[in-house]
Amino acid sequence: MAEEIYSPGLEGVIAGETAISTVSGGLRYRGYSIEDLARHASFEEVAYLLLYGELPNAEQLDELHKRLQAAAQVPAPIIEAVRHFPATALPMDVLRSAASMLAHWDPEIADNSHAANVRKAERLLAQLPVVMAARHRLKHGKEPVAPESGRSLASNLLYMLFRADPSPAHIKAMDVSLILYAEHEFNASTFTARVIVSTLADLHSGIVGAIGALKGPLHGGANEKVMDVLRGVGKKENAEKWIRDALARKDKIMGFGHRVYKDGDPRAVYLKELCGQLAKETGNEDFEVMSDVIERVIWSEKKLPPNLDWPSARLYDYMNLPVELYTPLFVLSRVSGWSAHIIEQLDNNRLIRPRARYTGEPPRKWKPLAAR
Repeated sequence: MAEEIYSPGLEGVIAGETAISTVSGGLRYRGYSIEDLARHASFEEVAYLLLYGELPNAEQLDELHKRLQAAAQVPAPIIEAVRHFPATALPMDVLRSAASMLAHWDPEIADNSHAANVRKAERLLAQLPVVMAARHRLKHGKEPVAPESGRSLASNLLYMLFRADPSPAHIKAMDVSLILYAEHEFNASTFTARVIVSTLADLHSGIVGAIGALKGPLHGGANEKVMDVLRGVGKKENAEKWIRDALARKDKIMGFGHRVYKDGDPRAVYLKELCGQLAKETGNEDFEVMSDVIERVIWSEKKLPPNLDWPSARLYDYMNLPVELYTPLFVLSRVSGWSAHIIEQLDNNRLIRPRARYTGEPPRKWKPLAAR
């Protein structure tokens, strides 16, 4: 009998094959480097690439925009349900519930064919931003804002949140952040989605499970915790002493290190550039200096480079986005990647059913109740 090999957390275990993305030698979506996509593409182009396998031409991109705009009509009963959710309901829980409820109104919920799943994925891409923005406004005593035709997903998202035209810099920043969060190989939430649909469950079920996995602070919630660090430091003059004291206490500093990227997260490298640009526009240069000091100390003491959550938290802060929306924004982006993986799993499905190493009691004989 072959020796059983156990790898805690499945670290280093190849659990499947994918043509969607790779983190080997830098992050690439279907062969395109994340740097090229972030610099040159729109989020809609990237979503199309993930779902269809190729970048769209001008006509295909225009048709995608039309389909997304047509799909961005959330059934009124869902908005009404969201209106009555408790004020204490977390935004991630609201999105999880909304993804489940949207399944009831999707005309193709029972169709697990490739083409139907692509159409369902597009609808969720259009619908979930509407729900998130509506919930945020309702929670703060404001009525929802309907999406406007002619706007990109990034532009509409900001418009629905603030009921004001976002600046070109803010639209670009949101667009890039959506691109960078869209896909990341077999991470925890993606693997969750693939496990769920490997039972031949529907796409919406896979997305609901993925949102649940992303909710955890070790996966999607890290960028929220980054703001706790930055606000704890307060100003650039405090940065070096604060971080050295925190390291001496062995505090965990969120936003640094990565299970896969040992030499640095390529997404963080590019987003730091964008943070610097937006900091100048919004008067947050001191915040960037403070962040640089923290990065330098953590690298010198721990050799840990920043991951994507470190700059993304600052980027969202410069855009006046509330911290409670940071992880939900991750959802709105990653729906594209999750859906691509769900479709890929179902196209060549095999039930995902690993084994476990048993660590319990050895075989024991039954004792009748009177003898126990």
